[in-house]
Amino acid sequence: MKNKSIMILGSGLGGLVCAYILSKNGYKVRVLEKNTQIGGCLQTFKRGNVKFDTGMHYIGSMEEGQILHNFFKYLNLLDTVKLNRLDDSGYDVISLKGETFKFASGYDNFVQTLAKSFPNNKSDIENYIKRVREIADASPLYNLRKINNNIFIEADYIKTSVNEFIASITNNTKLQNVLAGNLPLYAGVKDKTPTYIHALINNFYIQSAYRIVGGSDIIAEQLANSIKSFGGEILTNSEVDEILCDNTKATSVRLTNGEILEADYFISNIHSQETIKKLNTKLLRKAYRDRINSLENTISNFTVYIKFKENTTPYLNYNYYYYQDPDVWKANFYNPKKFPQSYLFMHQCHEPNPKFAQSAELIGYMRYDEVKQWENTSVGKRGEDYKEFKEEKARKLLNKLEESFPGINNNIESYYTSSPLTYRDYTATQNGSMYGIIRDKNFPTQTLISQRTKVPNLFMTGQNINSHGILGVTIGAMITCAEFLGMNEIIQEIYNSNH
Repeated sequence: MKNKSIMILGSGLGGLVCAYILSKNGYKVRVLEKNTQIGGCLQTFKRGNVKFDTGMHYIGSMEEGQILHNFFKYLNLLDTVKLNRLDDSGYDVISLKGETFKFASGYDNFVQTLAKSFPNNKSDIENYIKRVREIADASPLYNLRKINNNIFIEADYIKTSVNEFIASITNNTKLQNVLAGNLPLYAGVKDKTPTYIHALINNFYIQSAYRIVGGSDIIAEQLANSIKSFGGEILTNSEVDEILCDNTKATSVRLTNGEILEADYFISNIHSQETIKKLNTKLLRKAYRDRINSLENTISNFTVYIKFKENTTPYLNYNYYYYQDPDVWKANFYNPKKFPQSYLFMHQCHEPNPKFAQSAELIGYMRYDEVKQWENTSVGKRGEDYKEFKEEKARKLLNKLEESFPGINNNIESYYTSSPLTYRDYTATQNGSMYGIIRDKNFPTQTLISQRTKVPNLFMTGQNINSHGILGVTIGAMITCAEFLGMNEIIQEIYNSNH
């Protein structure tokens, strides 16, 4: 199949990693991106000479020999992407009703640090780490082990919810909520989100945690440079209007400007529900469309992007998760009249080991229905009532932040905001969903999207394949590319690049 042409729709991380792997292996690859800037959730923007990330805020497992380090070496990212290590004594700080708890780097360090807050539950914390490691170790793809099939995790970890798993570890309710305290990393939903998502993400960060120096767009730019060096093309301002098919397969795409581009194979890095909207073909049966369209998406967010006055705010080398209610699972079902009832606060790293922060992001959950009245408007043209809505929400978030960090509002030079509509328009996720489709342990097969579609030469990639986040999406791209190259061949390539 090599030397065949592959059209990739969307230049998010999944699309770029697919383009890298396939162009490196001799395929003629062309990536189409609707926006001016590539990268999806790797995109950044500048305001007041400060760069802000939009989706990729911190990464894990980047020590030599750890999983993401191995991927970065294979993807030729190590020399270009500069990292700043988060505080080993507490890279994540969980605040429950004003009481704080630290997640420390390293398995033993994690146990010892959290046990200071829960001295009577040290054995529970040890058991938690043991179980998390077992779940992560059970996944061949998350350990780059050669496999006979694409099963990436054991069934038991798919059919048990995160809250059930944690409750089986400890009877201490406060400890249960602390262990679930970074659930905004996956927008966890009580009695739905499967254990494996929590375990893989936490294992990823416990091993080591870092911020990207200078913005996550560096990853997209370097991948694009490599793709071009392999002979691939990346076309921006090229929005796909329709994927055209004959009676047996996809043949071409029509862009919104009317241009038609042909290829032998197609990979969609666009949200699954948005992808099937672009397919007017009998190859997709109604039952398949209905199943995909019926899937529930994770919640969206409202973000305040903060620029600090120069040399006023000491750099926080950790991420701060705040909960007004001691039950962290209530965050998903917040009361809009009491917004915000939780938030995530992160400084951005503009240079190695900064003494003062230049900027930060303050993120609160927000449901799409709060902005639905403006859904048919476009960026910059949503009206004064929308501006007033955003300003009110921003002030409420900043006032809540002030309670935990007294005086911080005096240090703010300016701030900017984004809503679920902003996120929807720039990342093309359904209703601005943070992490795409909700995985539901009650319907495990229905809520897991296959890389294969009912159109034989059209495949999917991105956060709805396998899982979200930099590691989940990269492994999802491997699963998609395995349709062309074979999974064990890709694993061998990655192994060779690291040895």
